[in-house]
Order: sequence, then C-alpha cells, then structure tokens
Amino acid sequence: MRGPVASNETHVFPLELARSYPVIVRGEGSWVEDADGNRYLDTMSGGSMASTLGHGRKDIIAAARAQAERVAFVHNERLTNPAQEQLAEEIVAVAPEGFTRARFLTSGSDAIEMALQLARMYHVERGEPDRWQIISPTQAYHGPTMQTLALTGRPGLHGPFSPYLPRHLHIPPSTWRFDPTGEQALGALDRVLDEAGPGNVSAYFCEAISAAALPGYTPPKRFWEGLEERRRQHGFLILFDEVVTGVGRTGQWFAGNATPLVPDIIATAKGLGAGYTAIGAVLTRDLVYQPIANGSRAVPLGHTWDGAPLPCAVGLAVLNALRSEGLVDHVRERGAKLRDELEGALGGIPMVREVRGHGYLLGVSYVDPRDGDSFLPPELRVGGRIDDEAFRRGLITLSTQPTRDGFAGDQTLFAPAFTTPEDDLQEMVARFAETVREVADGVEAELGTSSMRARR
Repeated sequence: MRGPVASNETHVFPLELARSYPVIVRGEGSWVEDADGNRYLDTMSGGSMASTLGHGRKDIIAAARAQAERVAFVHNERLTNPAQEQLAEEIVAVAPEGFTRARFLTSGSDAIEMALQLARMYHVERGEPDRWQIISPTQAYHGPTMQTLALTGRPGLHGPFSPYLPRHLHIPPSTWRFDPTGEQALGALDRVLDEAGPGNVSAYFCEAISAAALPGYTPPKRFWEGLEERRRQHGFLILFDEVVTGVGRTGQWFAGNATPLVPDIIATAKGLGAGYTAIGAVLTRDLVYQPIANGSRAVPLGHTWDGAPLPCAVGLAVLNALRSEGLVDHVRERGAKLRDELEGALGGIPMVREVRGHGYLLGVSYVDPRDGDSFLPPELRVGGRIDDEAFRRGLITLSTQPTRDGFAGDQTLFAPAFTTPEDDLQEMVARFAETVREVADGVEAELGTSSMRARR
C-alpha cells in the first residue's frame, strides 16, 4: 500500500476529511517510516505522547505474546487474574502517599469518567447526595467523550455536542499573562463555589502539569496552597488528570508526587501502555475507597476489557522497563537540560515567548513579534504552519492555535520518548529550531516587522 491516503480513497472515517494521511508501516526507536520510504523523527512519542518507550521494543512485545499464549482475556466482573493483581500492587507503590487502590480501564477518557463516578459515589456513600458539581480550569482538554468534553470551558471544542454536555463550572488558568501569582484564580474559585453552593461541589478536576491545552504549564505554588485550604474548608475532592503526565512523563512517576498537595483520585493512561496496548487506570486514596467498601460495596459500571490479562501484562512490562533502565530519573535529569537546549536553539526569535516544562513534557509558546506579548492573529495559522514545515523536514510535532476563550495562543508540544538516543534528541532540537525560524521569518514578513527591525 502506498500513501498518502485521502478521505475519498479509503473506507476509514478519518478525523480530518480534508487531510491526506501518510501510511506509516514501521517504527524503530524514535523514528517511523511510511509506505513510500520516508523516515520521520518523532518528537511526540507516537503523535499523542503515548509511545513513551519508543517503537519496536522487543521486551514489551514478548510480554504481550507470552500473556496471550496463557490467557489474553477474562472479564473482571466475576474473575481476576495475576497480571491485574500484580499491576495494581506495583502502580500504587509508585503513586503519591496514601494511594492504595487501582482500577484498570481501556483509555484515558474512560479513566477520567471513572474518576468522576468514584468521586460521586464517595459523597453519596457518606450521606452527601447533593454533591455532583465539578469545577475545572477553562483552558483544558481532557478527552473526546461527553463527560470529558464537559470538563473544559472551551466552546470551540464543544461544537455541535454542547446540548449533550453537563454544565460544569470553570475558572481561568493562572498563567503569566493573566494571573502570575494564582490569586485571581483563587478568587474565581471562591466565586464559583459560592455560585454552586459549596455543599453541592463534588470535586476540583485539573492537570497537575498541562499537556495539550497549555503545554508544560503548572499553576504557581500559591494556587495549590489556596486549593488545599478550600478542600479542607469545603469538603470537595481533588482529582488529577494524569493521562499524559502519569508513569514517568514529567520525571516523576506521577506529577502528583511533586505537586504541593496530594490529590484524592488520579486518572492515567498513555504511559502505562507505552503505545503497545490500550490501558488506563484510576488510582484512589484509601479515604475514597473506604466509604464505598463500608457502604454499597460495589462499583456497578465497567467496560469489557477493564483489567484484562493482556493489557495488564503489557503494563507490568512497561513498569519493569522504567525501573530497570532508570528512565524516570533519566527523564527528570535529561529533560531539564533538553529544555535549556531548546530555549537556546530558539533564542533570538522574537516570535518565541517562552520554553517551559518538566521532564519530557515541554511547551513552546509564541507571541506577536510586534509587541512581544500579544497572541498572534489566528488567521496566520502559526501552529499549523509549524507542524507542516516540521513534517516537510521529516519531524513530527504537535501544535495548537489560539483558543476562543482568549487564554492561549499558538503553542507547540515537545514530548519525545524516554528512550530517545542523544543523537536523535540533538537532531530534534536542530530541526525544530530550523522550522520555527523559517515560519517566524514568514510571519514577520507578513506582519511587516522585518523592515521595522531593520530600520531600528
């Protein structure tokens, strides 16, 4: 099969019908190759930050094969299996303090849905059935299901599905542009709590470190301190979306390990399967588990593949690789240097405002070079142009464009596999810097800033 494939040439229902898709036929390490023999350096761990161990890991493949030869599937409603039991034991051992239980699911969105359900059950079991409302940051992305879409305050993502979405509450992010101290976000949280009635709020839901919506961003310490004060005062839970950040991405086993507060429930996914299987997990502190264990003693909803032997065996192999190769520490130490290298390579480009991040979750934000502060005009499509130019140079990147809520402009994610060789990291930085300079030169010419700089 040759490529690329257009939407009118396939029976697949693609995500974007106006796009032609290269056909990827093989991958090795941090490289993938298409059907026409073109090779691409993958800065995005499979495109969505899932392939944390790179492509073609024979040890992970062997673990999946060995489990499939024993038993690939049993349903977890009446049965359990050794892989599920061992994976639960090992993942809570590296979770933040107080986490004692894990439930395995099939994706990040499923994990988030289950996290919300468990939060709701916790309050109901404790005799507070009015608690259902969720508060979350406006500028966020948590997934494509109806409940996960409702957790973002971005109407551009809601689209035609808005009538189906529950009406959750949102506060603005405390970024450098709008709220560098976190105090304004805390004030907004207080107003939303008053609006909902604190006794009706189930949880505050957020990313400890943001991925796609605000790449590499985390709120200032004061916000976390204030959030903890309000949890103690009002009795809601704190839920973390660690679908991307969990299992090593930020140089911690979980981003919650290094956050100034301990969450009550964590949803994770991508890094647990490392791109070799579909698996997610919800982790809970014992304080969430006990009211259910002492009350109804059942979680009635689940999916067919939850906790199945095959994906759990892959998860075990992933955890073993991370431990035996010291990859979490490596990501923390090398990620800090990578951020500095990326910042240095992009130095002197007026369109680049900031390089931020933790571990191998980095973000580059762009601004209008005419003032060094404003978002770029959306019609320039800077994020899209960067991805297109990078791809032309054999580099896979993922960028976002300005959002309607006005809280984010053009940004690029930089999230390589943990096992990326040194030479490949250097090549990624070099190609990316060349890409941004090429696009920035075009943008400056269109905005007229090149001649303005020359006159100065």
